[in-house]
Amino acid sequence: MGPLEGLTVIEIASLGPGPFCAMVLADLGAEVIRVDRKEAATGAPLAAVDPLNRSRRSLALDLKHPEAAGVVLRLVAAADVLLEGFRPGVAERLGFGPEACRERNPRLVYGRVTGWGREGPLAPRAGHDIDYLAVAGALHPIGRAGGPPVAPLNLVADFGGGGMLLALGVLAALWERARSGQGQVVDAAMVDGSALLCAMFYGMRAAGAWSDERGTNLLDTGAPFYDCYETADGGFMAVGALEPQFFLALLAGLGIDPNSVPFQYDRDGWPVLRERLGAAFRTRTRDEWEQVFLGLDACVAPVLAMGEAVGHPHNAARGTFVEVGGITQPAPAPRFERTPAGRPAPPVPAGAHSEEILARFGFSPEEVAALGGAGVVG
Repeated sequence: MGPLEGLTVIEIASLGPGPFCAMVLADLGAEVIRVDRKEAATGAPLAAVDPLNRSRRSLALDLKHPEAAGVVLRLVAAADVLLEGFRPGVAERLGFGPEACRERNPRLVYGRVTGWGREGPLAPRAGHDIDYLAVAGALHPIGRAGGPPVAPLNLVADFGGGGMLLALGVLAALWERARSGQGQVVDAAMVDGSALLCAMFYGMRAAGAWSDERGTNLLDTGAPFYDCYETADGGFMAVGALEPQFFLALLAGLGIDPNSVPFQYDRDGWPVLRERLGAAFRTRTRDEWEQVFLGLDACVAPVLAMGEAVGHPHNAARGTFVEVGGITQPAPAPRFERTPAGRPAPPVPAGAHSEEILARFGFSPEEVAALGGAGVVG
């Protein structure tokens, strides 16, 4: 089920953006076969609570075994996409880099995600989401005035600029393949993706509408009408009343006379406006303010913890969350009118389908037994 039904993806197990990309493709109907490290099959199983691992079958291989590359290449020969997240040069050393795969299957889309990209002085170095954000210029603007930069979890580089962009790149390459008949390498670097997500802010900066001084701009908590305010019970309300009509609705909900506060875009008046908004929000609880603003188009919403978000009436009405294997998690997105995604399947232990997968790709029972006996397959 789903718009990608019939697409076959080989995922070389990795962390963060690779599994996220594979989850998105699997959610949308692709058959994703995960090649796990053989050692994972003899140790702890894949985390049964991690949605990033859902909706896959698993083949466990000792990728350092001389015969492992041959197994991967036989899978590739009958696949549409391969995903890998190694540092530059590792897949080539293991024997299933782009050239080796292209010899087996010229139509293969080879998706690879790295932190720093495949060239440049930082290419061989280790890194994590926060590092890629830092060098892309995406971390510096996030935070309050006078404070340090604040890491936005690992949402931006790992999942937005990495996994999601890799999924887009793979689908774009598949679209091009429909015309040319040829596959190609998709190189998704998290530093590139992080920079791309900042395109609007680079434009605002060029136009003189964005300052490098953190926490002083329209969207970085500098503006009092785009921030979070504490309520009487210690909760928070998120305010995004950027446009004048929403700002007036915000003041109406808070019971503030517009003539008693500075003009919305008078920066000199922002400290006074912030104090008035904050004082008003502290007079009621978060839930009380939610009820007040339900009837107003003011761009105001309660700040929910993850556990609370699951039960929010709007999320419940849309089915934004689903239960998979007893674990509540985000549902597949986006949604499709004619080819809706199916319900995700729970994660499985590494190597749970090794024999089944090998048979699916044409390995004889004797070959499967020999690979197991040689220690190639777990």
